Amino acid sequence: MKAASTTLVILSALLFGAHLLRGGHLALAVAVALTPGLLLFRGLWAPRVVRTVLVLAAAEWLRTLWALVDFRSAQGLPFTRLAIILGAVAAVTAGAALCVPSRALTAERTA
Repeated sequence: MKAASTTLVILSALLFGAHLLRGGHLALAVAVALTPGLLLFRGLWAPRVVRTVLVLAAAEWLRTLWALVDFRSAQGLPFTRLAIILGAVAAVTAGAALCVPSRALTAERTA
């Protein structure tokens, strides 16, 4: 995995961890923030876990987008900028899920 892809995966996990921390979910926030570290382990399970977490994070960003747009529109407040920003965050997080390699970052076994 290239440096840009790795950085994108790590930043997406950290941003989602911050979102969870703001919601008061400390243990879950720490677990999500440490998730990219799983790519250092061998096996097919590690990239699948990281990819799944990032897909769920993108879904949560979209749920948050929907809830906040609904709230702001009900209050008569502008919501376009909020929708653009959170939509972009969801798209980048989903893109990070696509950047996760199919195998872990450790050297593959030769046998």
